[in-house]
Amino acid sequence: MAEPRRVLVLVKYVPDAAGERSFADADSTTVRTTEGLLSELDEYAVEEALSLAESGGWEVTVATMGPEQAGAAIRKALQMGADAGIHISDEALHGTDALGTSAVLAAAVRKFSDEGGCDLLLCGMASTDAGMSVIPAMLAERLGLPQVSFASQLSVEGDTVRIRRDSETATETIESRLPAVVSVTDQINEPRYPSFKGIMAAKKKPVTTWSLADLGIEPAEVGLAASWSPVTEVSKRPPRGQGTIITDDGEGGVALAEFLAAEKFI
Repeated sequence: MAEPRRVLVLVKYVPDAAGERSFADADSTTVRTTEGLLSELDEYAVEEALSLAESGGWEVTVATMGPEQAGAAIRKALQMGADAGIHISDEALHGTDALGTSAVLAAAVRKFSDEGGCDLLLCGMASTDAGMSVIPAMLAERLGLPQVSFASQLSVEGDTVRIRRDSETATETIESRLPAVVSVTDQINEPRYPSFKGIMAAKKKPVTTWSLADLGIEPAEVGLAASWSPVTEVSKRPPRGQGTIITDDGEGGVALAEFLAAEKFI
């Protein structure tokens, strides 16, 4: 029986958008010790990998970089159906920017490939906290792999991956040889909810933890001190002002129209 092909999905643990986000007073970095979750945009990449696995011949591994709490992102992906997880965790990673993150993830991909190969690397189109959308391109550059981005449809035939990219003005069909880095949009599928069976099965699935030493990266190469784009200042969003109440004494419609015109809504 042929060995399964391997797809590695890179996911991120992000603060819950429904909660209050905060930043550390000491260095203005995002506080990630509070409640968080698997980035919603990464769920689409996980779902697409699972769809490949269900078509036969694929093994799905998810990887994330972050503190201990980031393991929650891996657990969610395992509950959805992924086969295994990799958690890159090291105190020296605190404050790492996109450039440093891409270096760490690239080293992790190389290690993963050395241990069994990697046919496809899937990412979400962006993270829901930083929203920079640069990691896939940076990874492709560091790994010397082709990159096809913003896929709204994906298929694999032999050693070729084909995507459809939709924009406001055109639809493109793009092909690339494998292995390749592919980022997907939130239009590509509908991520599944973990079933009870999936939640229970996830408890027995392997999760490997790698440190910077395991990846051959010096602590001085990452972290806040090595960041090329540190946050210099943060401020709280100003409180919402009190709304305008219009009493309808027969001229309410006129007053409302005048208000909307003054605010340039009409």
